[in-house]
Amino acid sequence: MTDSVADDLKPNAPAMGKGTALPPEEIDRLTDDIVAALKTVYDPEIPSDIYELGLIYRVDIADDRQITIDMTLTAPGCPVAGEMPGWVENAVSVVPGVAGVTVNMTFDPPWDQSRMSDEARVALDMW
Repeated sequence: MTDSVADDLKPNAPAMGKGTALPPEEIDRLTDDIVAALKTVYDPEIPSDIYELGLIYRVDIADDRQITIDMTLTAPGCPVAGEMPGWVENAVSVVPGVAGVTVNMTFDPPWDQSRMSDEARVALDMW
């Protein structure tokens, strides 16, 4: 079983997996560690990580610890479109307790600047 709910910390945060048979403390730890792993992946053309840019749309944590991530790119023609899902998979797969990672690329809805966190806006001077 998987389930997702929105992260209340940021209005544009991705939905994070909750409601599984895993203990709540383990879901919280996995969620924190997965977010930290996602923040190590940077768009090479924009000096901000993909999490703060709002490129991660959904993270599901299944009972068997399989992680499914729905993400997008700033533009469909992004030069690293073929590589970035692998970067995300590699970053999250080393999180302790993660059994496997599937990354799905989507362009629906298309990314726009409104998905960026305040941290990314400050880093990019986009106020």
